[in-house]
Amino acid sequence: MFFRVNTALCAALLLPALGAAAQAADYPVRPINVVVPMPPGGGTDTITRLLVERMGASTGWNLVVQNKPGATGNIGMDFVARAEPDGYAIGMGQAANLAINPALFTKMPFDPTRDFSLIGLVAAQPVVLVVNSQSPYKTVADLIADAKGKPAESLRMASAGNGTIGHMSGMMLAQKAGVTFLHVPYKGAGPVLTELAGGQTDFAFITPQSLVSMLAAGKLRAIAVTSKTRLKMLPDVPTVAESGYPGFEASAWTGLVGPKDMKPDVLAKLNEAMRRAVSSPEIVKKLEEEGSQPLGGQPQAFATYLASEQAKWKAVVKDANIKLD
Repeated sequence: MFFRVNTALCAALLLPALGAAAQAADYPVRPINVVVPMPPGGGTDTITRLLVERMGASTGWNLVVQNKPGATGNIGMDFVARAEPDGYAIGMGQAANLAINPALFTKMPFDPTRDFSLIGLVAAQPVVLVVNSQSPYKTVADLIADAKGKPAESLRMASAGNGTIGHMSGMMLAQKAGVTFLHVPYKGAGPVLTELAGGQTDFAFITPQSLVSMLAAGKLRAIAVTSKTRLKMLPDVPTVAESGYPGFEASAWTGLVGPKDMKPDVLAKLNEAMRRAVSSPEIVKKLEEEGSQPLGGQPQAFATYLASEQAKWKAVVKDANIKLD
C-alpha cells in the first residue's frame, strides 16, 4: 500500500513537469506575436518584418507583427515584459529602450536587465556624421578644431530627437573631444535633413538609410560613421574611431526579447530560428544595403553586450546631465 501511494504521488508530481516539457517540444502551436515598440515604416519595424518573414519561411511558424509605439519604445517593451512567458509574445528590443532610456528616465515601467529573457541580437545600424555639402568640414578633425576655436556651444548639432542614438552619439563625441555642441532636437530625421541641407544647422548624426538620396544628390557630405568598421554602402567614409577617437562606437542595435522566465527549450528554438534568419543571404544583403550589420549569437552574448551598452550610455548621460522626465 505504501509503495502504491507513493507511486501515485510521484506520478502526480511528475505530470506538470511532463506537460511543460511536451508543450516546449510542440512549440509553437499557435501564432507568435512579435511586438515592435515603434510605429510602422521606421527602421525597427522594417528590420522586424524582414526577420519575421524569413523566420516564418524557414520554420513554417506563423509570426505576426504588432506595432505598439509610444514613450520612446517603453510602452511596447512594457507589454512584452508583462506577457506570459510561454513564447507567444516576444518583442524587438532596441538600444534606445534597453540601454539608453534607463539612463535618461528616472522611472522606467520595466527593468531591462531583470524583466526580459534575451533571445538574441539581430542587427546594428550605426549613424553617419553628415554636414552640408558646402561646409568647410571635410573631416572629424576639422569639426573638432573649429569647435575648440569658438565659444562653447557655437556649433549647432541637429538630431532626430532627444535621447535618440544621433543625440547620444554627438554627446559622446563632444565628451571624448573635450568640446561642447548646441543640441537642436527635431521630430524625426526628415526635418533635420531639410535644415542641414539649407544651412540652418552645422552637422548631424543620422541613420544611413535616411541619407541615401541626399548624399547621391550632392546636398550633404558624410565625414564619418560610428560603427567599428566602415559601412559597405559608404566604403570611402572613415569611422569616428579611425578619425582620432579609438574605441568610439555607437549603433541603433536591435535584439529579440521575451518575458522573463521563458522555458529554456522555447528560448533555444527562438534563438536558433532567429540566428538562421539573420545569417541568410537574403537578409544579410538587405541589411547591408541599408547600412545595417547582421549580428546573431546566443542569449549570453546578448546579455554581455547589453551590460556594456548600458554602462556606456549611463556614463554619457551622466556626464552630459541629460534627463527626459
